[in-house]
Amino acid sequence: MDHVYLVCYDICDPKRWRRIYNTMKGYGVWLQLSIFQCRLNRQNLLCMTDSLTELMHCDEDHVLIIDIGPAESIAIKVESLGRPFKPIERRAIIV
Repeated sequence: MDHVYLVCYDICDPKRWRRIYNTMKGYGVWLQLSIFQCRLNRQNLLCMTDSLTELMHCDEDHVLIIDIGPAESIAIKVESLGRPFKPIERRAIIV
């Protein structure tokens, strides 16, 4: 079962930040600086977590993965100022 996740990160080094940003593009939709919305099953969540752990420096960097809930049964309510917010759709993810 897919869940919707909000992934936020604070990476100290610009090169590591860029690597993590590029990795995250394979798992979700970029919302704004250092924030992605992802729709993932358990296996993809573990792959993403492993990839991020390998790229970051755990003593300097910080990544938050917030489980919003089951993708099929929640209606994400977001107030967006400026560009419109579009929740991610169910689709194949190629990693």
